[in-house]
Amino acid sequence: MYKPFLKFLEQELFNRFDLQARTIPSGLECKVSDRGRHPATIRSWCYECPELRKIRYTYIDAGQSAQIFNSVIYPSHHYDIPLLGIDFLSFGKVKNLIVLDFQPLFSDELYQRKYVEKLKYLHQKYPDLAQNLEMKFYDANKYFSKYLLFAKTDEQTVATRVFAAFQDYVKLYWQMLENAQKLTAPEDIKRIVKAQKDYDQYSADRDPASGLFSSYFGHEWSERFLYEFLFEDAVPLAVSAAKK
Repeated sequence: MYKPFLKFLEQELFNRFDLQARTIPSGLECKVSDRGRHPATIRSWCYECPELRKIRYTYIDAGQSAQIFNSVIYPSHHYDIPLLGIDFLSFGKVKNLIVLDFQPLFSDELYQRKYVEKLKYLHQKYPDLAQNLEMKFYDANKYFSKYLLFAKTDEQTVATRVFAAFQDYVKLYWQMLENAQKLTAPEDIKRIVKAQKDYDQYSADRDPASGLFSSYFGHEWSERFLYEFLFEDAVPLAVSAAKK
């Protein structure tokens, strides 16, 4: 269901950037589930380039029962721009949830004006995809912009409106990156490093997808996938508690 989205993102990335493959820990690149009535395959890709330190995207194909496309793009620590977050989930082609956003690293007013306000016109262009749904696992004011697209929708809308919005958001992100000022001061870079690490920790601690991964691929593999690949700068809660 989301293969056209993946293909578009790949074409954009390879046409615009000098990508180098980024190592994915052994055993996490691809896995086939032997659980349940619907076998599932999860496959991930990861790249880097001078402007973007980590580009990761993952596709879960469980046939009619589930289609999931997830991606986060982390800019180089020399840029303070938001992360690009993509999360599209479909279950039985009936329950379709889409989340698309520039995920801000900071919440101060200056930062919001500098980066988040650029999204306003796209948010207004797709009002049907901005449904103001309740966030059950996250604080809507932390690492989400006020102009995120967050909606439950139908299969036809996914193929048309959601795909158009996805292309617009990705292209605007490239423009923002191109216009961003490169930071060189050590204190500025240190601030970005910490902000991106904090994002990983916050996301790993709350990611509801870990339960889904476990149901398909087992708890042990899912924990590795969460902490060694998706949010590699996060520390597992048990480890963090032990250190304290």
